Amino acid sequence: MTFPGFTNHDIEVADGVRLAAAVGGTGSPIVLLHGFPQTRLMWRHVAAELVAEHTVICPDLRGYGASDKPRTGYAKRTMAADIVELAKQLGHPRFALAGHDRGALVAFRAGLDHPAAVTHLACLDVLPTLDMWDALRGTAGAVGFHLYLMAQPAGLPEAMIAASADAFFGHFLDAWTLRPEALPAEVRAEYLAASRAAVPSIVADYRASATVDVEHDRADLAAGRTLAMPVTVLQQDWGAQLGYDAAALWRAWAPDLHHRTVSCGHFVAEEEPAMVAAELRSLLRRDADQREVSAAG
Repeated sequence: MTFPGFTNHDIEVADGVRLAAAVGGTGSPIVLLHGFPQTRLMWRHVAAELVAEHTVICPDLRGYGASDKPRTGYAKRTMAADIVELAKQLGHPRFALAGHDRGALVAFRAGLDHPAAVTHLACLDVLPTLDMWDALRGTAGAVGFHLYLMAQPAGLPEAMIAASADAFFGHFLDAWTLRPEALPAEVRAEYLAASRAAVPSIVADYRASATVDVEHDRADLAAGRTLAMPVTVLQQDWGAQLGYDAAALWRAWAPDLHHRTVSCGHFVAEEEPAMVAAELRSLLRRDADQREVSAAG
């Protein structure tokens, strides 16, 4: 499946690693990063809403979809550098960035590592890595069983998932949505096929979040680093079940934060695309609105 009116690009962002991306529109650039178990296709509705006003760039992350799947290189720091290089090669050294799920963790790291490149940041239905691990306690944390499975040393997780890939990935597509019609059969089939073909790299991405990504986030936390750009977070109210205040956790990382609790399921960009597009437009206006307030004062 393709994005009508977009062109497909295949760009080398690191030695031997190429990312596939759909690019459309003109105007200020925004990069949209997909989550698990998905591809850039998850942004099809939001991209269609934004393309009249912006250059919209929708890549498949390293290890997913039509992008290359090297055996190593799944630290979010590396994956974030991929995205910065991709945007640069497309002529955009500065850009807004939105990510969902795994893509939100890449976007978060890009905002911390590349504040001169990322002008605005949106993260959909995720917590920062350190806060995610802290939140998963007791039996309520069983909802995150896949995080613990894919954190195990290489070999067993890959074999278990590959043995029943469609059932594994399909579980999340079914369990995480409150509006099944948002994932029609042909879209679901594409996600399953893409995930089935990427089991080792998907597991490597998750394993990094239990190892090197934790180290990088701890170092930033100890150094007092925060996100310097305007940040919008849209997420379900998992805090009520797991016992945390999501807005407070995010505010520790993002001083300029707009946090909104959504009423749909995990696949926000497909279940509520008009709302997501409106929130992204609002985010992109925030620096201009702040300058107007400062000038008026």
